[in-house]
Amino acid sequence: MYKSRANCTNRFNSLRVVMRLISRFIVHDLTILTQKKDYYCDYGSKNRTEDTKKNVRLTNYPYFCTSLMLMSMNKTILLTGGSAGIGKATALCLMKNGYTVYALSRSGCENQEDTASGGKLVSIQADVTQPDTLQKAVAQIVVEQGGIYGVICNAGNGIAGAVEDTSLTELEYQLATNYFGVVNTVQACLPQLRQQGWGKIITVSSMAAIAPIPYQTFYSSVKAGILAFTEALSLELKPFGIQCACVLPGDVKTNFTHARKYTEASKSEHSVYTEPMLKAVQTMEKDEQNGMSPDAIAHSLLRLLKKKRMPMRTIPGFGYKVLSFIIDCVPASLKVWVIGKLY
Repeated sequence: MYKSRANCTNRFNSLRVVMRLISRFIVHDLTILTQKKDYYCDYGSKNRTEDTKKNVRLTNYPYFCTSLMLMSMNKTILLTGGSAGIGKATALCLMKNGYTVYALSRSGCENQEDTASGGKLVSIQADVTQPDTLQKAVAQIVVEQGGIYGVICNAGNGIAGAVEDTSLTELEYQLATNYFGVVNTVQACLPQLRQQGWGKIITVSSMAAIAPIPYQTFYSSVKAGILAFTEALSLELKPFGIQCACVLPGDVKTNFTHARKYTEASKSEHSVYTEPMLKAVQTMEKDEQNGMSPDAIAHSLLRLLKKKRMPMRTIPGFGYKVLSFIIDCVPASLKVWVIGKLY
């Protein structure tokens, strides 16, 4: 009996010590938050340069402090391509879940507010191929909200045609929005995210990044480039507390199918690629119109934003997850042979 009472006393004392340490951490971190002065740390790394140490804020380091900042800040999202398709579905989904979404697009969209959750959708006309419009958008968001919780790079377009039938101008059109648009958006947001000491960047790639499609060669190449860009970027931004993730949707039923453009040479009767190209694109369009709802992709993005640690790759849909696993397991030559049979 005395032994059990002693054990209880020891456990109680241990618990009291732990609670006292936790309270000290909380008080210390609250002190950091309430003081105007900036604090920095070097994460215990001996190899980090002095300049890098100065740019890393201490708010990345204590877990309680980071959590308090995330909870206290309005969850503001910068979303490109927010006027249609996946972007529009994502903007509405996040708004209904209490986020303030700044939807950037060239055409703009209607401002909305969800009274139940307190979420907002704010439209900003901006072009991802024009860095100055993105910088103005970021400045507006910071003034109105005080910071940026997450960035979703979603803007994109599609072009179909054989490599030989694609001009340099048409290739530049494909790259301008799909690749350089992502780069421009990230570069516009990074100074603010670094100053905050944390943030989330999500890029929207495609299953075509790991399963390239014929007659959409440049689209597949760009999406693969976005995946590699995101993974490499995550290594650069890790010391600053900024997380990166890439979403790879499969076939999605949106207006993207009808907005797809064809190269001029591919329309010619003299092109040797026209017939097989049209056949392949018809198969793609059929798959897209029978594909997932954009709402499914929107909820995948929502789940990513809610995660404390985002996974590097997210593939919406069980079937596409299985396909991705198979692609990783089989030889590249077998993968390409199967894709050739499908298209």
